[in-house]
Amino acid sequence: MLAYKTFRNPEAIAWVVFIHGAGGSSAVWFKQLRDFRVHFNLLLLDLRGHGRSSGYHGNGEPYTLRAIGQDVLDVLDAEGIENAHFVGVSLGTILIREIVDMVPDRVSSVIYAGAVAGFTIPAKALITAGQALRLVIPFRTLYATFAWIIMPGAKAAESRRIFRREARQVAPDEFHRWWHLVPEVRQRLSKWSARDAVCRTLYLMGSRDFMFLPLARRQADPSRNAYLQVIDGVGHVCNIERPAVFNEMAIAFLSGKKVG
Repeated sequence: MLAYKTFRNPEAIAWVVFIHGAGGSSAVWFKQLRDFRVHFNLLLLDLRGHGRSSGYHGNGEPYTLRAIGQDVLDVLDAEGIENAHFVGVSLGTILIREIVDMVPDRVSSVIYAGAVAGFTIPAKALITAGQALRLVIPFRTLYATFAWIIMPGAKAAESRRIFRREARQVAPDEFHRWWHLVPEVRQRLSKWSARDAVCRTLYLMGSRDFMFLPLARRQADPSRNAYLQVIDGVGHVCNIERPAVFNEMAIAFLSGKKVG
């Protein structure tokens, strides 16, 4: 089973489950803990092959989004969590969408931070380059390069540092396993883009997230139960770059307050 931590608030009923992205770990949420635990019970987990789950690679089944989503649901079952709010960042948002597909009744609402709602032309070029270079360039060098492209500039320096640090715990073989999910991710994104949101959904993006913000804007539509809020002056990992603003917006949304 995945490694995870719970933070229980005896006065709270609702749970929030945090899902990190590929190459990260639950440590990327450290700036959310203090504010969120005042209002909710929290579950933070490390996906297979990441963080404290670096030695866990499933039970021998092929790597698929569904299998990785089931890892998360196994933790919820172990803790007796029937339904929860989900907050994800970057590629963690794709995994949440898979979980919504699998068990919509167990998802109260979702926040997609730095959402991967599709691939822009620059993102497609980055994936193509990664496919060509991943077998000849060391994983950590490739990851550091991608981190700079996705999170450029001085303001994103802390985000890059945290992601590079956490990526050191990911073995090269694990990186390649996740990379093989790219065709499945593309297929899923094409399917999801045509659907209304199953549950109340917030895209919480940075104004400087040039790689992914344009497609999040297309997906966000209040008439389809999907909303957008943009945090000014920050990039892809907005929960790290401006945590106070991120926390205020996210907690308000999860508490059922009107967006806008």
